[in-house]
Amino acid sequence: MGATIETTSEGTPPLEIQGGRVLHGIDYVLPVASAQIKSALLLAGLYARGHTCVTEPALTRDHTERMLAAFAYPVSREQNRICIIGGGRLRATTIQVPADISSAAFFLAGAAMTPGSELSLTRVGINPTRVGVINILRQMGAVITISNEHLAGGEPVADIFVTGKHLHGITIPEDQVSLAIDEFPELFVAAACASGTTVLSGAAELRVKESDRIQVMAEGLQQLGIEARSTSDGMVIRGGHLTGGTVHSHGDHRIAMAFAMAALCADGPVTIHDCANVATSFPNFVALAAETGLSIHAEYGGHG
Repeated sequence: MGATIETTSEGTPPLEIQGGRVLHGIDYVLPVASAQIKSALLLAGLYARGHTCVTEPALTRDHTERMLAAFAYPVSREQNRICIIGGGRLRATTIQVPADISSAAFFLAGAAMTPGSELSLTRVGINPTRVGVINILRQMGAVITISNEHLAGGEPVADIFVTGKHLHGITIPEDQVSLAIDEFPELFVAAACASGTTVLSGAAELRVKESDRIQVMAEGLQQLGIEARSTSDGMVIRGGHLTGGTVHSHGDHRIAMAFAMAALCADGPVTIHDCANVATSFPNFVALAAETGLSIHAEYGGHG
C-alpha cells in the first residue's frame, strides 16, 4: 500500500513507521483467516487511493464492515471478498456496543452443561460470524432460546435464555470452527462434562493464541481426570467424571475462566493458577460468577 515500515534485522519489534506517505489501494488475499488483519487493511483503505480489497479464506467476524456502514461509508462484499474505496467521508452517529458474546459464552456454556440451571443473558451481540458457540452447544443437546432480536448500531442483538441439561459429545462441524474460535476453551469443558466423545479438527489457530490453547486445555482436563488427547489441529475429548484438582492457565484469561466453569461439574474444588490476565478482558468475572451461583473466590499474592 506504499507505507514505509521498518523492523529489526530479525523481523521483530520495535517498529519504525514513517508518516506522510501516500497509500494506494491493493487487492490482498489473506493467507489465514484473520478479522484483525482484514480490519486493519480496510481502515487503511479509508485513506488510500483507489480500491482496497481483502479476500479471506474463511468467514471471519465482520464488526468493522458493519460499523463503517453505520457511519455511512460504503463497503461492498462479494462472497469472501470485501472492498472499500478510499477518500470518502464518515458521518457521525451513535453506536451502541452490545454485550460481548465471547464473555457471555462462559456463562452460556456453564449453564448449558449444568442440569437444572436456568440463566438469562440480555442484549447480547449475536453477529452471525460469532454464534458458533450457540450452534455447537445446541448440537450437543443444549436448550438455548433466543428472543427480542433487534439491531443496535448495525449489529444484531438478542436476549438468550439457557436451560441446563446433560449434554452429549459430537464431531464439531468444521464450518463452525471460525465462528467459535475464541470460545473453544469453555466448549472443551462442556465436552468434558458431556457423555460420549467430542472431536474437534481444523482449529490449528488455537495453538497460537495467548497460549497454546489445545495443549494447555488438554493438560488441564487430564489433571481433572478427563481423557483428552490433543491433535495437531484440535482435540479428542471423552466426556466423563471431573475430579477436583489444580490446573495452570499459563497466563491465558480464557483458559482461566473456562476452568472456573469446570468446577460446576467437578466433585471437588478446582484451583486455577496464574489468573491475573482475567482482569484485562473481564475485570468483574469473579463477582459476576459468584452472583450466578458459583462458589468462587480469587486469592492474590501469587496464587490468584
